[in-house]
Amino acid sequence: MKVTIGSDHGAVALKEEVKMVLKEFADIEIHDVGTFGTDPVDYPEIAAKVCNEIVTGISERGILLCGTGIGMSIAANKIKGIRCALCNDVYSAKMSREHNNANVLALGGRVLGFGPADEIVRAWLTTDFSGAARHERRLHKIANLEC
Repeated sequence: MKVTIGSDHGAVALKEEVKMVLKEFADIEIHDVGTFGTDPVDYPEIAAKVCNEIVTGISERGILLCGTGIGMSIAANKIKGIRCALCNDVYSAKMSREHNNANVLALGGRVLGFGPADEIVRAWLTTDFSGAARHERRLHKIANLEC
């Protein structure tokens, strides 16, 4: 599986930590689209880079990080075909995959410690979409809301 990851300046350290977690999985290829330093950047541009790789099929999933994860998740969810979940706990990460088939995970570098973030990422990566009819029906209705 290919995972594209990107952060703004507020989450570069957490992005590097998350990349270490991704490397635990032999079947994951990582593509980091930046940013790579602490100079200010605009998070919508990073969100667009990551999400473009998802909707064009270059990557199967994406991970976005900013100070709180809120801005990235809002920006990502403006893009047709993206289901981005801002997760601050393992249960939400699992449910975002199992029920919502989230293809992008958002995390906050200023609100999550490395340990909790690591566990959230592992849970998100290892949880499959259930495929239950009720969830499929709801995802179809969500897709119909996209402009």
